[in-house]
Amino acid sequence: MMENPESRPACDKGPRQCRDGDKPADTAPPPALPVWARLPINRCNLPAQILGSLTFQASPSPLFLDGVHDLHRDFFRMLGWLDDAPARRQTFHDYMRLCFRLDALEEAGLAAGQAHGRGRMDYLRLLRGWHFNADGIEGAVLKAWVESRFGLLPRHHRAPIRDFSGEPYRLYLEQRATGLYNTNALESQLDLVYSWTQLELARRHPQASHCLLYRGINRWEAHEILGSRRGEHGSETLMLLNNLSAFSADPERAGEFGDRVVRARVPLAKILCSAEVLPGQLQGEGEALVIGGVYALQRL
Repeated sequence: MMENPESRPACDKGPRQCRDGDKPADTAPPPALPVWARLPINRCNLPAQILGSLTFQASPSPLFLDGVHDLHRDFFRMLGWLDDAPARRQTFHDYMRLCFRLDALEEAGLAAGQAHGRGRMDYLRLLRGWHFNADGIEGAVLKAWVESRFGLLPRHHRAPIRDFSGEPYRLYLEQRATGLYNTNALESQLDLVYSWTQLELARRHPQASHCLLYRGINRWEAHEILGSRRGEHGSETLMLLNNLSAFSADPERAGEFGDRVVRARVPLAKILCSAEVLPGQLQGEGEALVIGGVYALQRL
């Protein structure tokens, strides 16, 4: 029904016109990503304050790393021609070996005769290292990559990181530097791992924006809990997760890694890699490495 302009009051600043009645008075805004958990800049299309928020978990949008698709446009175009998932995966590994000279590191600057050490580190060794110890050198490199690309600071590395002048953060910086020293564009390799994973997930699940994943948690009280709320499926805990965490598609598998199991609707845009697209590289058949921020978690 159209409104008659002549029936409007001369002034629209009365209490009935100015009241804010679209939200209940007791509705609190969702907790924001704390300033101490993020950097002011990053290297993707959304700032950390947005991509690390609870709002992003509920309504995600695609994340693109600066320059990756432009630099590797021919590779991504070639993937579009392949309908077979194993063929795409093999093409990805072949491209990584060719692009970063992983089978001929001397051509990429590794000194001939140098002892095999950090110079031999590549994306596959990083993922295998996370499998054995997420708080080791490989874990520090992966967390550092998330920090650099998405602007999310690590919140745990062997111990909770609450003081950036404290020992846990100093150890993280030391292991990050050790892991990246004398390697062949290791962070750029991870750029491609993430970008390829995102394209592969979008191709396999074209209508999906989230997946349901589980995580086992020990020492619940030591985690950064920002509040709670009543969700669609019951009570939810609002928690700031580490900037990179492992989740599983199997709740029983997740229960092997913690005395409490939580469930989360994880945006596909926040999956660095998963066993679905890189089988044999992670701990289990349904494991995924998930980029952190504020999440609503439901305890099982």
